[in-house]
Amino acid sequence: MSRRALTLMVAGFLTLMLALVGAVLPVPYVVLSPGPTENTIGEFGGKPVISIEGRRTYPTDGKLSLVTVAYQGGPGTRIDLFSALRGWIDPTIAVVPEETIFPPATTAKEVEEQNTQEMTGSQDDATAAALTELKIPYTSVVTVNSIEKGLPADGRFKAGDEIVSVDGTPVPDRETVSTTVRRHKPGEQVAFVVKRGGQNVNVGVPTTAGKDGTPIVGITMRVGYRFPFTVKINVGDVGGPSAGMMFSLGIVDKLTPGSMTGGTSIAGTGTITSEGRVGPIGGIQQKMVGARKAGATVFLTPAENCAEAVKAIPDGLRLVRVNTLHEAVQAVEAVRTRTGSVPACPAG
Repeated sequence: MSRRALTLMVAGFLTLMLALVGAVLPVPYVVLSPGPTENTIGEFGGKPVISIEGRRTYPTDGKLSLVTVAYQGGPGTRIDLFSALRGWIDPTIAVVPEETIFPPATTAKEVEEQNTQEMTGSQDDATAAALTELKIPYTSVVTVNSIEKGLPADGRFKAGDEIVSVDGTPVPDRETVSTTVRRHKPGEQVAFVVKRGGQNVNVGVPTTAGKDGTPIVGITMRVGYRFPFTVKINVGDVGGPSAGMMFSLGIVDKLTPGSMTGGTSIAGTGTITSEGRVGPIGGIQQKMVGARKAGATVFLTPAENCAEAVKAIPDGLRLVRVNTLHEAVQAVEAVRTRTGSVPACPAG
């Protein structure tokens, strides 16, 4: 064998080995693919996705499906280059930098816990939005969302505590709590009354200086609700806030006579506020693909996601633009009755 041939063979072998090693090395990307869908007016694990106690409900049919995105990769479970390359080739899959899903210095467990927390909040907001749409009164309350370790609130509050008053002032909103705490100097005591386990509990907490010097006690708060009946939502380990609108539609359907869909398979996505405002979500392309695979023919799309969605509509799926829960209810009814206008996502 000539020296030239030997050199080429060795170089080719080394190049191949480098390519193989490079292909199996972990890369800082996450692969997003279509996840499962769940019918909010159907069942999950043999139990209703939405169950309502203490209020009359009505039978319904068809599908009002929430959609999800599955992901591979992340801290501790990074994908290899081959997986990333397959994702870049497949138009139904997205490959995104790891930090877009897992912010720096966070673990996969922390992200999952946050998603679970957001899902719980989304379910409450969805119930509030549905009752607002149906003009059923309920009461808003301020609750403790989380307690920061090492700060004065640690060990004094519990997640879920309802804040009744601060320094004797009733609490109608989160700003009342923040403003009252800021009136104190670092080290001064703040007198809270919280409802815990159905009982009012006095909680005294000293303030401490935050990073900007502002007095804080170390809690985050969220708006909670006291509803006139019980709504339970069962979707397993699905996390995040993006199913809010579909939960609201399912609740509205169950609380009103007749079938909202008329048997049609409708899917959709979007966050929801208690006032019924629909917000944008991530992974719209993968969610549309998952919806179509599950048999949906209509997809309720947050208005802010329309521009992205129209570029990748799966065949056989009709996009309907929604800004509010009320618009979504009207659109579903128009689809069912085939009367009235159905707002579509504009093309381009």
